[in-house]
Amino acid sequence: MLTALIQQSCTPSVDENRARLAASIAEVAARGARLVVLQELHNTPYFCQVESVDNFDLAEPIPGPSTSFYSACAREHDVVLVTSLFERRAPGLYHNTAVVFEHDGSIAGTYRKNHIPDDPAYYEKFYFTPGDLGFRPIRTSVGCLGVQVCWDQWYPEGARLMALAGADVLIYPTAIGFESSDTPEEQARQRQAWQLVQRGHAVANGLPVIAVNRVGHEPDSSGQTRGIQFWGSSFVAGPQGEILAEASQTESENLLVDIDLQRSEQVRRWWPFLRDRRIDAYQDLMLRFKDPEI
Repeated sequence: MLTALIQQSCTPSVDENRARLAASIAEVAARGARLVVLQELHNTPYFCQVESVDNFDLAEPIPGPSTSFYSACAREHDVVLVTSLFERRAPGLYHNTAVVFEHDGSIAGTYRKNHIPDDPAYYEKFYFTPGDLGFRPIRTSVGCLGVQVCWDQWYPEGARLMALAGADVLIYPTAIGFESSDTPEEQARQRQAWQLVQRGHAVANGLPVIAVNRVGHEPDSSGQTRGIQFWGSSFVAGPQGEILAEASQTESENLLVDIDLQRSEQVRRWWPFLRDRRIDAYQDLMLRFKDPEI
């Protein structure tokens, strides 16, 4: 399955960002891509660096203007398209939502981000209600897509549940980078850990992983930090955690990689982790924390 990862820097203009994405979708489709994956919250700069009620004006209903726009892109270029939108579900109720379009432009399914961070420069709990759609893969003409969003990628539970529900591939639209005052050594550790944990999901579940990050520097309008330098590095890992392709750390890039979805079958025969799971012994995973016995 020829897959395209569109890694892009963002401008303050929604129209400009969407136009650039549409051009990239057209370009990768012309090169034969059947699945196209965009980064997290690709319509706008990463507004969660500050807590401002005015930013709720960026949210849209689903379906709405952006779903109409990306539906037309998917239909025109005959691709399955994974997008990431700021959803206005109801007054005062908002989600960080991935919308997947079938190649005919119809909405194949949605996923609402479940794990919501609240860290300096990532004030997402101010904006997003945790998802309530569970961890259900989205069935499309190119396969069963286990789509999650950014902070979800650090949690093995979501990846496992997607795999158990029949996902053929794990997909993570992402917006992550360095706070600009971090040392180069700390920056390297963070980026490597981000890639490593997702490669671990690939190994543990015998599935390919697609992670699409944004790139470039985005300032903090409050002035409290030096802004975020998004580290790019969008990548695809195979079902043994092997890196199949990786994008630039600093530049916008359309990365194409051919993913063999049939390989997972053989890998799982070699490493039958699902067979050997002790499902009778995992009850404590439902606890927030297991206090030591006194």
